[in-house]
Amino acid sequence: MEDSLAFEPNRAAVLSMDLQTGIVSIYAKDDPALPNRAAKILESCRNLRMSVIHVQVGFRPGLPEVSLRNPLFGAVKRSPQHQQLFLGPAGAIHPTVAPQGDDVVVTKHRINAFAGTDLAMILRAKEIDTLILFGIATSGVVLSTFLHASDEDYRLIIVKDCCADLDAAGHNYLVERLFPAFGTVTTSAQLIDALAAR
Repeated sequence: MEDSLAFEPNRAAVLSMDLQTGIVSIYAKDDPALPNRAAKILESCRNLRMSVIHVQVGFRPGLPEVSLRNPLFGAVKRSPQHQQLFLGPAGAIHPTVAPQGDDVVVTKHRINAFAGTDLAMILRAKEIDTLILFGIATSGVVLSTFLHASDEDYRLIIVKDCCADLDAAGHNYLVERLFPAFGTVTTSAQLIDALAAR
């Protein structure tokens, strides 16, 4: 574990993904401590002057970014009720993990944090080679962003107890079987201890 968590802090970024108030209230209702664990990671990363990037889902009025051919977001476009999840306080990043100081916020319109955003440009500009990922849902933004980043040759670290999914079996398969094949899976406590040792 120690070697797999060895990286240069100035070449690493932590991505806190889709931890918006409404999403957290649905996906982490059985794990209310998740935002607190995530906040401790962000604090540890900021203390090392690492890049902290928040990824959030958001749309313009009328959702012009969304095609009705897209099954997931097309359903959101058709439903004013579903759109409320991404508006106002529900759509805001959860206050426990809210952006601070020089944190960067990236707004996406698809599942993958890279799709249609300037995330790749920001990471190149900062000369990042290691990504620490967590968020909601494990089978959504975490999985799709993880696989994209793997194809771009980033060193990847997943914080499994800061991820959540409504499908517990799917979450467990990803953190126990798929993610370890492409990167390092760790807990928030293990990561924080590794960061504190620097």
